Amino acid sequence: MNPQRRLPAEWEPQEAAWLAWPHNPEDWPGALPAVIRIYGVIVRALAASQPVRLIVRDAAAEAGVRALLAEAGADLGNVRFLHLPTDRGWTRDTLPFFVHAERGPRAVRFVFNGWARYPDHTLDARMAEAAARDAGWDMEAAVHGGREVVLEGGAVDGNGRGDLLATEECLLDADEQCRNPGFSRADYEAVFRERLGVANVIWLNRGIQGDDTHGHVDDFCRFVAPDTVLLCREDDPSDPNHAAMEENRERLESARLADGSRPHVVRLPMPAPRWFDGYRLPASYGNFLIANRAVLVPVFGDPQDREALGIIGELLPGREIVGVDAVDLILGLGAIHCLTHEQPVRYGAK
Repeated sequence: MNPQRRLPAEWEPQEAAWLAWPHNPEDWPGALPAVIRIYGVIVRALAASQPVRLIVRDAAAEAGVRALLAEAGADLGNVRFLHLPTDRGWTRDTLPFFVHAERGPRAVRFVFNGWARYPDHTLDARMAEAAARDAGWDMEAAVHGGREVVLEGGAVDGNGRGDLLATEECLLDADEQCRNPGFSRADYEAVFRERLGVANVIWLNRGIQGDDTHGHVDDFCRFVAPDTVLLCREDDPSDPNHAAMEENRERLESARLADGSRPHVVRLPMPAPRWFDGYRLPASYGNFLIANRAVLVPVFGDPQDREALGIIGELLPGREIVGVDAVDLILGLGAIHCLTHEQPVRYGAK
């Protein structure tokens, strides 16, 4: 581990939560108006107890969004706007990693290349630098072996104590959606150690069906405490997610944390499969956001909603558990965690 650096856990105090206002109809076929209303719900829930930084295209867009948020009942006094054209709005993957460092807070910028899949990402690739500048954090590029490293925020999940979750499917597949050709497990672990202060990487196998990122861990496996991991379970043995999640469970149960202890694994149900135009959507309760006083959890009008909300509430006490309708959100192949990005309180801040 790099003792001079630490990637904070999501449940630690946050200076702000970031979002980028949705505008690309291709992300949500036929559902963009519904998604805009859901964004209003998300911003209202967050702004009730903490600052929200919202990326919009320009001043005209800001005016329209302000009116929509006022109608939604959001506390606009807690919302600050940043004008920046974007391709999409998945801030989890495009914004920097906010890291505590001995010489002051650092916004570590990784290259965003559209998940090694989509060509229209050049505007979004500018978001990390713009957000770091707006937040007042010194930015640095993540470089390893003489080249800048490609990585999205949803590809990893940390506990603030030197442990990180990642999948082999996302980061080590050399043939499909390869982020960093030639990178080995050791290369990634060196990057995580040097840039994020990570001592221990727990490598899971693969993610859930319908995930166009090719295995982002934040869809199905999350730290909720330094020693506790929430892992999705699929009870139907005929569903491909069943075998994938059981293999991930076996890996977690044999894993060790940086302090030598074993992680406590809690299972989280999955909703029934959801489809659009013959394509399996990545419906999951694991794509939740932990905020200062709330946890925003995707729900699907499914019988498993109540159990999932109850489990998350028990593991994250003291926060309001807010179920957010994600039926239309997942048409974009992501949900609440993918759309948001926390900015932690920097050391010394009040």
